[in-house]
Amino acid sequence: MTEVSTARRSRITPEREAELYEAVLELLREVGYDAVTMDAVAARTRSSKATLYRQWGGKAELVARAVRHTKPGGMGLDEIDTGSLRGDLHALTMRSDDCTMEQNSALMRGLAMAIHGNPDLLKAFREHLIEPETAEFRRLVQRAIDRGEVREDNPAIEFMIHMMIGGFAARTMIDELPPTQAFLLSYIDAVVLPALGVPTA
Repeated sequence: MTEVSTARRSRITPEREAELYEAVLELLREVGYDAVTMDAVAARTRSSKATLYRQWGGKAELVARAVRHTKPGGMGLDEIDTGSLRGDLHALTMRSDDCTMEQNSALMRGLAMAIHGNPDLLKAFREHLIEPETAEFRRLVQRAIDRGEVREDNPAIEFMIHMMIGGFAARTMIDELPPTQAFLLSYIDAVVLPALGVPTA
Protein backbone atom coordinates (compact mmCIF):
# COMPACT_ATOMS: atom_id res chain seq x y z
CA MET A 1 0.00 0.00 0.00
CA THR A 2 2.86 2.36 0.84
CA GLU A 3 4.52 1.60 -2.50
CA VAL A 4 1.31 2.44 -4.33
CA SER A 5 0.93 5.73 -2.44
CA THR A 6 4.55 6.66 -3.13
CA ALA A 7 4.09 5.91 -6.81
CA ARG A 8 0.98 8.05 -6.95
CA ARG A 9 2.64 10.95 -5.14
CA SER A 10 5.55 10.92 -7.61
CA ARG A 11 3.40 11.48 -10.71
CA ILE A 12 3.57 15.27 -10.53
CA THR A 13 6.74 16.54 -12.17
CA PRO A 14 8.86 19.21 -10.45
CA GLU A 15 7.83 21.69 -13.14
CA ARG A 16 4.15 20.96 -12.62
CA GLU A 17 4.60 21.13 -8.85
CA ALA A 18 6.18 24.58 -9.20
CA GLU A 19 3.22 25.72 -11.34
CA LEU A 20 0.78 24.52 -8.72
CA TYR A 21 2.62 26.28 -5.92
CA GLU A 22 2.68 29.55 -7.86
CA ALA A 23 -1.05 29.28 -8.50
CA VAL A 24 -1.69 28.68 -4.80
CA LEU A 25 0.27 31.80 -3.89
CA GLU A 26 -1.65 33.83 -6.47
CA LEU A 27 -4.92 32.71 -4.92
CA LEU A 28 -3.67 33.51 -1.42
CA ARG A 29 -2.74 37.04 -2.50
CA GLU A 30 -6.10 37.51 -4.19
CA VAL A 31 -8.52 36.18 -1.58
CA GLY A 32 -6.60 35.19 1.58
CA TYR A 33 -6.17 31.81 3.23
CA ASP A 34 -9.70 31.34 4.55
CA ALA A 35 -11.26 31.87 1.13
CA VAL A 36 -8.88 29.56 -0.72
CA THR A 37 -10.43 26.15 -1.37
CA MET A 38 -9.10 22.99 -2.95
CA ASP A 39 -11.84 23.41 -5.56
CA ALA A 40 -10.46 26.84 -6.44
CA VAL A 41 -6.91 25.49 -6.65
CA ALA A 42 -8.09 22.63 -8.86
CA ALA A 43 -9.89 25.05 -11.17
CA ARG A 44 -7.00 27.51 -11.32
CA THR A 45 -4.45 24.77 -12.08
CA ARG A 46 -6.70 22.54 -14.20
CA SER A 47 -6.07 19.69 -11.81
CA SER A 48 -8.42 17.21 -10.25
CA LYS A 49 -9.25 17.78 -6.59
CA ALA A 50 -8.51 14.10 -5.99
CA THR A 51 -4.96 14.60 -7.28
CA LEU A 52 -4.43 17.56 -4.98
CA TYR A 53 -5.66 15.66 -1.92
CA ARG A 54 -3.61 12.61 -2.86
CA GLN A 55 -0.46 14.69 -3.23
CA TRP A 56 -0.84 17.09 -0.30
CA GLY A 57 -3.61 15.79 1.94
CA GLY A 58 -5.28 19.15 2.42
CA LYS A 59 -5.13 22.92 2.09
CA ALA A 60 -2.83 23.60 5.05
CA GLU A 61 -0.14 21.23 3.80
CA LEU A 62 -0.40 22.58 0.25
CA VAL A 63 -0.11 26.20 1.37
CA ALA A 64 2.84 25.55 3.68
CA ARG A 65 4.70 23.67 0.97
CA ALA A 66 3.94 26.41 -1.56
CA VAL A 67 5.38 29.09 0.71
CA ARG A 68 8.43 26.97 1.48
CA HIS A 69 9.02 26.19 -2.19
CA THR A 70 8.96 29.81 -3.29
CA LYS A 71 11.44 31.07 -0.72
CA PRO A 72 14.75 31.91 -2.42
CA GLY A 73 16.38 28.60 -3.20
CA GLY A 74 13.74 26.94 -1.03
CA MET A 75 15.60 28.84 1.70
CA GLY A 76 18.75 27.02 0.60
CA LEU A 77 21.11 28.10 3.38
CA ASP A 78 22.99 24.84 2.85
CA GLU A 79 23.89 26.10 -0.64
CA ILE A 80 25.45 29.31 0.72
CA ASP A 81 29.01 29.27 2.03
CA THR A 82 30.89 32.51 1.39
CA GLY A 83 33.48 31.90 4.09
CA SER A 84 31.99 34.36 6.59
CA LEU A 85 28.72 34.72 8.48
CA ARG A 86 28.25 38.26 7.20
CA GLY A 87 28.77 37.09 3.64
CA ASP A 88 26.34 34.21 4.11
CA LEU A 89 23.57 36.42 5.52
CA HIS A 90 24.10 39.05 2.85
CA ALA A 91 24.06 36.39 0.11
CA LEU A 92 20.79 35.00 1.46
CA THR A 93 19.23 38.48 1.53
CA MET A 94 20.30 39.19 -2.04
CA ARG A 95 18.42 36.16 -3.33
CA SER A 96 15.15 38.11 -3.25
CA ASP A 97 14.69 41.43 -5.03
CA ASP A 98 12.70 44.26 -3.43
CA CYS A 99 9.53 43.48 -5.39
CA THR A 100 9.55 39.85 -4.25
CA MET A 101 10.20 40.89 -0.65
CA GLU A 102 7.22 43.24 -0.72
CA GLN A 103 4.95 40.50 -2.11
CA ASN A 104 6.20 37.98 0.44
CA SER A 105 5.79 40.43 3.29
CA ALA A 106 2.14 41.06 2.41
CA LEU A 107 1.54 37.33 1.99
CA MET A 108 3.07 36.44 5.34
CA ARG A 109 1.07 39.12 7.16
CA GLY A 110 -2.11 37.57 5.85
CA LEU A 111 -1.01 34.05 6.69
CA ALA A 112 0.07 35.06 10.20
CA MET A 113 -3.54 35.92 10.99
CA ALA A 114 -4.76 32.60 9.57
CA ILE A 115 -2.13 30.56 11.43
CA HIS A 116 -3.35 31.72 14.84
CA GLY A 117 -6.85 30.46 14.14
CA ASN A 118 -5.98 27.27 12.29
CA PRO A 119 -4.13 24.46 14.13
CA ASP A 120 -3.61 22.48 10.90
CA LEU A 121 -1.94 25.44 9.22
CA LEU A 122 0.23 26.10 12.28
CA LYS A 123 1.34 22.46 12.34
CA ALA A 124 2.14 22.51 8.61
CA PHE A 125 4.09 25.77 8.93
CA ARG A 126 6.07 24.40 11.86
CA GLU A 127 6.92 21.26 9.92
CA HIS A 128 7.75 22.81 6.55
CA LEU A 129 9.01 26.30 7.41
CA ILE A 130 9.78 27.08 11.03
CA GLU A 131 11.65 23.91 12.00
CA PRO A 132 13.64 23.53 8.73
CA GLU A 133 14.64 27.20 8.69
CA THR A 134 15.64 27.12 12.35
CA ALA A 135 17.82 24.07 11.64
CA GLU A 136 19.37 25.74 8.60
CA PHE A 137 20.21 28.90 10.52
CA ARG A 138 21.76 26.76 13.23
CA ARG A 139 23.95 25.03 10.64
CA LEU A 140 24.98 28.40 9.25
CA VAL A 141 25.90 29.68 12.72
CA GLN A 142 27.68 26.42 13.53
CA ARG A 143 29.96 27.01 10.55
CA ALA A 144 30.69 30.46 11.95
CA ILE A 145 31.48 28.89 15.34
CA ASP A 146 33.78 26.36 13.66
CA ARG A 147 35.57 29.22 11.88
CA GLY A 148 35.99 31.07 15.16
CA GLU A 149 33.71 33.96 14.21
CA VAL A 150 31.08 33.32 16.89
CA ARG A 151 31.58 32.09 20.44
CA GLU A 152 29.72 28.87 21.10
CA ASP A 153 28.30 30.20 24.38
CA ASN A 154 26.89 33.40 22.87
CA PRO A 155 23.28 33.60 24.14
CA ALA A 156 22.14 35.43 20.97
CA ILE A 157 22.55 32.25 18.93
CA GLU A 158 19.22 30.94 20.22
CA PHE A 159 17.51 34.09 18.96
CA MET A 160 19.05 34.11 15.49
CA ILE A 161 15.87 33.23 13.60
CA HIS A 162 13.83 35.57 15.81
CA MET A 163 16.13 38.42 14.84
CA MET A 164 16.01 37.61 11.13
CA ILE A 165 12.23 37.21 10.97
CA GLY A 166 11.70 40.16 13.28
CA GLY A 167 13.54 42.59 11.06
CA PHE A 168 11.58 41.44 8.02
CA ALA A 169 8.19 41.54 9.74
CA ALA A 170 8.61 44.73 11.77
CA ARG A 171 9.63 46.90 8.82
CA THR A 172 6.04 47.28 7.61
CA MET A 173 4.45 47.40 11.06
CA ILE A 174 6.75 50.09 12.46
CA ASP A 175 7.84 52.09 9.41
CA GLU A 176 4.85 51.38 7.16
CA LEU A 177 7.33 50.45 4.45
CA PRO A 178 8.06 47.09 2.81
CA PRO A 179 11.33 45.31 3.63
CA THR A 180 14.06 45.91 1.06
CA GLN A 181 17.51 44.53 0.40
CA ALA A 182 19.11 47.77 1.61
CA PHE A 183 17.10 47.78 4.84
CA LEU A 184 17.79 44.12 5.64
CA LEU A 185 21.51 44.36 4.84
CA SER A 186 21.77 47.36 7.18
CA TYR A 187 19.73 45.52 9.81
CA ILE A 188 22.02 42.49 9.63
CA ASP A 189 25.11 44.67 10.07
CA ALA A 190 23.62 46.86 12.82
CA VAL A 191 21.69 44.27 14.84
CA VAL A 192 22.24 40.61 14.03
CA LEU A 193 26.01 40.47 13.63
CA PRO A 194 26.82 42.67 16.67
CA ALA A 195 24.52 40.51 18.79
CA LEU A 196 26.54 37.51 17.71
CA GLY A 197 29.83 39.29 18.36
CA VAL A 198 30.79 39.45 14.68
CA PRO A 199 32.55 42.63 13.48
CA THR A 200 31.04 44.26 10.40
CA ALA A 201 33.93 46.48 9.40
